[in-house]
Amino acid sequence: MTTRVQILVQGIVQGVGFRPFVYSLAVRESLRGQVLNTSGGVLIDVEGERESIERLIAAIETQPPGLSRIESIMCETLSDLAHPADFRIVESDDDESKFVPISPDVATCADCLAELFDPRERRFRYPFINCTNCGPRFTIIEDVPYDRARTTMREFEMCEACRAEYENPRDRRFHAEPIACPVCGPRLFLTDENGVESPLAQSRVNDTVGRARELLSNGKIIAVKGIGGFHLACDALNAVAVERLRQRKHREDRPFALMANSVETVSEYCFVSEAERGLLTSECRPVVLLERRKDMTIPEAVAPRVSTLGFMLPYAPLHHLLLDGLDRPLVFTSGNVSDEPICYEDGDASARLRGLADHFLRHDRRIHIRADDSVTRYAAGRETALRRSRGYAPAPLRVSPQFERQILACGAELKNTFCLARDNYAFISHHIGDLENLETLRAFKHGIEHFKRLFRLRPEVVAYDLHPEYLSTKYALALDEELIRVGVQHHHAHVASCMIDNHIEGEVIGVAMDGLGFGEDGRMWGGEFFVADLCDAERVAHLDYVPMPGGAKAVREPWRMAAVYLERALGREFLKSGLPFVQNLDARKWGTLGRMIATGTNSPETSSMGRLFDAVAGLLDLRHVVNYEGQAAIELEAIADRGCTAAGYEFEVTGDGGIIKAESVIRRAVADILDGVTPQIVSTKFHLGVASLIVAIAIRLRDERCVNRVVLSGGVFQNVFLLERAVALLKADGFEVFTHGRVPTNDGGISLGQAAVAGARILRGRV
Repeated sequence: MTTRVQILVQGIVQGVGFRPFVYSLAVRESLRGQVLNTSGGVLIDVEGERESIERLIAAIETQPPGLSRIESIMCETLSDLAHPADFRIVESDDDESKFVPISPDVATCADCLAELFDPRERRFRYPFINCTNCGPRFTIIEDVPYDRARTTMREFEMCEACRAEYENPRDRRFHAEPIACPVCGPRLFLTDENGVESPLAQSRVNDTVGRARELLSNGKIIAVKGIGGFHLACDALNAVAVERLRQRKHREDRPFALMANSVETVSEYCFVSEAERGLLTSECRPVVLLERRKDMTIPEAVAPRVSTLGFMLPYAPLHHLLLDGLDRPLVFTSGNVSDEPICYEDGDASARLRGLADHFLRHDRRIHIRADDSVTRYAAGRETALRRSRGYAPAPLRVSPQFERQILACGAELKNTFCLARDNYAFISHHIGDLENLETLRAFKHGIEHFKRLFRLRPEVVAYDLHPEYLSTKYALALDEELIRVGVQHHHAHVASCMIDNHIEGEVIGVAMDGLGFGEDGRMWGGEFFVADLCDAERVAHLDYVPMPGGAKAVREPWRMAAVYLERALGREFLKSGLPFVQNLDARKWGTLGRMIATGTNSPETSSMGRLFDAVAGLLDLRHVVNYEGQAAIELEAIADRGCTAAGYEFEVTGDGGIIKAESVIRRAVADILDGVTPQIVSTKFHLGVASLIVAIAIRLRDERCVNRVVLSGGVFQNVFLLERAVALLKADGFEVFTHGRVPTNDGGISLGQAAVAGARILRGRV
């Protein structure tokens, strides 16, 4: 008996070969009808025998294309038959009220890679080879549904050969919207810094990529236009070139990312576990932080005074060509001046990167939205995102409970992302950066408008951080007066973000530790313990407040926090302690700061664990001034001795268990330093002390509040030594422990937490 069924498949099902997949199944089952992209998903209208339709649905559920992410399959049996003659793929249908998730940009697949290096193929060594299983997506899409006419590829008219592949349902390039070849597609060219094309005839090689590789081998710096923007590349083993890049980029110490042609090459410089190999070779191709080998030959200038290197493998055909046969890694860092957004437009790159790069390797495929590289690592038994961007965004997170209203969450100031939420989806943006300049603010605003268009969102609610000076907060408060505004405390957002990341609801013990976040009492929090759910967070313990003399200067100059904690622990006598730190301290400067603290002049109080890490790093003379956020804490972790079995320093907890004092920790550290204990052991004992503190407070709260789930969030938990030790100790004491995986533990996850808190308050009628 002939039956007609309409099937709506929702999720990441466009631009991933889903329609030809359905077409092949339908033809195999002798079914008739059609399949098309809609703004709500992929719609299949099919007629045939009931058993055949059921087999088609089962295959969709169990054997979908590799890049697809099916969220739901809805089937409706229709009473009327359409009597189609065959099965067809038809043009897309657009419904402004619906949306469909969009695939992130995907690394070159094995099939395209084989073609790229096969002289018999017409795309042999073509830098823009792709198919429905790989290539650019998010960065070239201007609107939905995802069709070529709504991408930047509309500027290239397909040749007859590409058109035949594009229209053939049995070809893996069927409706591959970025499809191209040397005849009709984008063109690659090499120029000097003034935009003059390089004359290949003057080189021993006669192709553009080969010439670029030759220049890199000669110590030159090249701006390479990729999928989501420009990179600055140089030979990673050439210390002079690396140092020149540092000077030009005004990036004094922050580690550079590296690209190598294979895991085997990466393994020459870093230890690579099977889990880390999986991250390196995944379709997302993030930068993966790996433990460096002590005997490796990469110059210290690539990543000064840290214990890890950030490696990625090629993810675009151009990268594969550039690194083909190269027996050494390249520095492959974001194409920008320090603290500015990555360049992605040709004119902007020419202006901003001139003087940084000696040459430009660029192409004429326009990038619509910038997307910096994602950064991740393997820690505490799972992948842990540090920056969620290219390869991951804009894939949504499916969340529970459902959002009753459409929400825009504006995120924090540093490592900013925004989040748009509707139904069961949270769309976290690509990495925007630090909202401290006009260019980044423009990128933030442009990104929000783009996401609203792509995902058919008209926010009714805007969520924001409580800090009145954050540009993201000012943006939120300046929006349409009809919007409902929900302010969310920074550390509650951290905890909520981790809860959503782990699909949990109800009460938890929330541990939020970071550099700074505006507290409900107007002071700067950062060493916090809560009993919290998605709606509320009760602050039940925190580090004792200490002043930050000079405000933001105390963040940039850790010696200030070291001196503050020393005076707290030892009184004015600390100046006679004989510590190397004190001998190097400018007593006149400290006298000025002492007067500032005494009079309350520009000395805001903070409970930040991040600032305590700074203080210990300063105390050990590791770092008196930082050149990037978190540098002192990163270098303190780098010297810790993982094999040390000594007991950690003990914190004092007072005020009915609510106030945590660090003076005893500082006194013990001072005594060890004066006794000749190495900085490595002092660092280790401090880390172990913080981990033990977390467990001690959690045990007390479990006893008092009957809560056994612990959530760890905030930038301090980027510290893998601390994270893994805290997790191990908590689990040994019987706690359920939740850490970040898909969403950054740093401020890149704040926007998701803001959306979650706003959504929960709406559900409870609190907004």
